[in-house]
Amino acid sequence: MAKNLVVIGTQWGDEGKGKIVDWLTDHAEGVVRFQGGHNAGHTLVIGQGSNQKEYKLNLVPSGIIRKNVDCFIGNGVVLDIEHLLHEIKTLENDGIEVKSRLFVSPGCPLILKHHVALDQAREAKREAKIGTTGKGIGPAYEDKVARRSLRVYDLLNPDSFKKKLFEVMDYHNFVLQHYLKQDPIDVNQQFDLSMAHAEKIKPYLADVSQKLYEANAKNKNLLFEGAQGSLLDI
Repeated sequence: MAKNLVVIGTQWGDEGKGKIVDWLTDHAEGVVRFQGGHNAGHTLVIGQGSNQKEYKLNLVPSGIIRKNVDCFIGNGVVLDIEHLLHEIKTLENDGIEVKSRLFVSPGCPLILKHHVALDQAREAKREAKIGTTGKGIGPAYEDKVARRSLRVYDLLNPDSFKKKLFEVMDYHNFVLQHYLKQDPIDVNQQFDLSMAHAEKIKPYLADVSQKLYEANAKNKNLLFEGAQGSLLDI
């Protein structure tokens, strides 16, 4: 396998990338998610007969199923921490070691409740549906491009996070109420939830860029796992 190999879909994101990535993971020492969110998923079937096991992964890189493969979530991924924590717990319940092998970039933009509300309200209002999963991916990327994203590292400073959160949610709640005729999202509830998530995500945070540079310096094989596909991106 090439030192750095990237797998990207070229047919609207439904090409069976998961199967290819799973096969290539046998030859990789690290697997990297570098974009997308938890709307895309890879279903992996490991083993045969009575030992067959199915894993459905949305955020955690597919390499987590393989022992001794490190997994990275880069800052191009928009992160729903609640979903990630659920996915981690499911894997750990299946006996898979995650904590020592999963590294999350603090620079990941956060998907928060107002992103989900905006995504679903816009889709409901459209006459011609675009087929969004309603998980807040698009609105989270809008915030990233508009430079108003709250990122994982913001969670580490509660006072600063709260100030930024109130400003961002004031803007989005205005859109929800006055343009989409939806109820606003409770900013205090979102703050409390985010602070609870902060404590749980801390053990996984790492300088992913530095770790990838170090892996390259050691000539390790890295597999970059694409999500969605061409013609679906912005």
